[in-house]
Amino acid sequence: MRPLEPPLPAGPDRLRVDGLTVVLRRSKVPVVEDVSFSVPAGQIMGLVGESGSGKSTVGLALLNYVRRGLKIAAGSVRIDDTGVLELSGAALRRARGSLVAYVPQDPASGLNPALTLGFQLREAVRIHADQLDQGETVDDRVGLLLDEVRLPDAKTLLRSYPHQVSGGQAQRVGIAMAFACRPRLIVLDEPTTGLDVTTQRHIIETIRHLTDTHDVSAVYVSHDLPVVAEIADSTAVMYAGRLVEHADAAELFTAARHPYTVGLLDAAPTPDRAGALVGIKGRPPRPGGWPSGCVFAARCPYVTDECRAEQPPLAPIAPGHLLRCIHPVPDERRREAAAAPVAAPPTTAGVLEVKGVDAGYGGAPILHDVTFGVPAGRCVAVVGESGSGKTTLARCLVGLHSNWSGEVTFDGERLDPKVDKRRSQDRRDIQYVFQNPYASLNPRLSVGENVEEPLRFFERASRKERRRKVLEALDQVALGSDFADRMPDQLSGGERQRAAVARALIVDPQLLICDEITSALDVSVQAVLVEQLRELQHRRGLTMVFITHNLAVVRSIAQDVIVLQGGRLVEAGPVERVLTSPQHPYTRQLLADLPRLADPVATSS
Repeated sequence: MRPLEPPLPAGPDRLRVDGLTVVLRRSKVPVVEDVSFSVPAGQIMGLVGESGSGKSTVGLALLNYVRRGLKIAAGSVRIDDTGVLELSGAALRRARGSLVAYVPQDPASGLNPALTLGFQLREAVRIHADQLDQGETVDDRVGLLLDEVRLPDAKTLLRSYPHQVSGGQAQRVGIAMAFACRPRLIVLDEPTTGLDVTTQRHIIETIRHLTDTHDVSAVYVSHDLPVVAEIADSTAVMYAGRLVEHADAAELFTAARHPYTVGLLDAAPTPDRAGALVGIKGRPPRPGGWPSGCVFAARCPYVTDECRAEQPPLAPIAPGHLLRCIHPVPDERRREAAAAPVAAPPTTAGVLEVKGVDAGYGGAPILHDVTFGVPAGRCVAVVGESGSGKTTLARCLVGLHSNWSGEVTFDGERLDPKVDKRRSQDRRDIQYVFQNPYASLNPRLSVGENVEEPLRFFERASRKERRRKVLEALDQVALGSDFADRMPDQLSGGERQRAAVARALIVDPQLLICDEITSALDVSVQAVLVEQLRELQHRRGLTMVFITHNLAVVRSIAQDVIVLQGGRLVEAGPVERVLTSPQHPYTRQLLADLPRLADPVATSS
């Protein structure tokens, strides 16, 4: 296949990928097929798509690495004059770190919990000591790295273990390790997922600064479209293992032409307007089930018989704009106007009152005199930076954290801090959905058994009746009965999170507490989940506490919002007022730090 021309004509190519194909090792079924792109020196390319699209597989293949069970079957990856896929053994180990480096999504998984951060940073430099400048020591480079990623109090940090620093600090250490040996290419795999908007802003600025300063190219893998719009120079969109659109970032986010790209943009929430989120209908095909024609045909509103007949090529439709589509979305297509604000259903049950709550861990105070109320049937969003006390508050409400004082009442009944001293009915009426869908389901139980578990505690029902309720709960979250007998590892992150919601709903709660449940989901799955929660809220009259760092999602789910800073409530009120006319400087800063699709793309200074 003839290599594709880069979307941007700037500078020489630092990275060039031609015909990259990754297959399942045993069956030879492709999971990534014939992917080609290039990245000029000193530029950042965003790689976006839904979960399972193959973007992380491509990112890892740039280091000549694949996950267990996969194999790179064809193609080439060249960084400057080096063919990365041609390297092996010691030569490949030297290249990883000095030629190409990787920043993982979860900083906790990328750092050794048994070693101090200082040891790990120095080790990264020592292994590639030949990359040090003349006269420069390992400690000199480590100190410079900490300055570059803006980590203060270096002595304390270097003596700390990964669990003793925040997620944002751990991610900065990971970025410092990646840049330690001044590689030519950095692959960043969802480096801001799960971080609050202020920390996210700092990470984005750090990455942009380091790539500019050291003339490093980067591939930024993410499902967070506003972040990619802000940091990337060009953006490639993947679907079912193939590139479907590739263009200058500013053009792609304002004039996308592929129906899939437009669907992703429509699903992205915004803090500037209220209304329903629109997910992409259907599900992407799994490897081995790709159709012979356009892979997006089953979900495309513009599909014709011609689309199903054969796969369209990735071809230019404008200078630097590549598209794999027979029927591009018209240029004049734009996001629809703002919808009506989110209304609350009429109900009287589920009133939550929180008065003067102080909480802490050991001797360290976390929450200070927090007072707010949640009227029956309404959703209150709780927002703030990491460490502001959001999750601690949620755990106090549900009874998972008992070291607190103050008063919490639910439907007029005072709740004891210790969950085992609460009434059985209160434990049933207040249900919790955890942030991490990969850790909240028991991997040794089927999906149906996970969903059924609460019924064993709160009801005496026959096996047939429990099965009926499980299938009904799965249907309510749009999973269907065929998911009941699957194991959690057979589900995507979004499907697992919906199963967790079904488990919480199966006992008919009055109050649902959702703790950052959309933080790890791509925009289309997030849109589907948020809209399902809205529909369930109206159908059941649910009262909800929705913990999030994403203020853009708040407009689409909540009627009221409270803002926590350092464990103190600094602003509260209706969503429309707080997000339109914030009164507290901290709230204004959170909104200013939030990436937006309309923001100009960051450029080199």
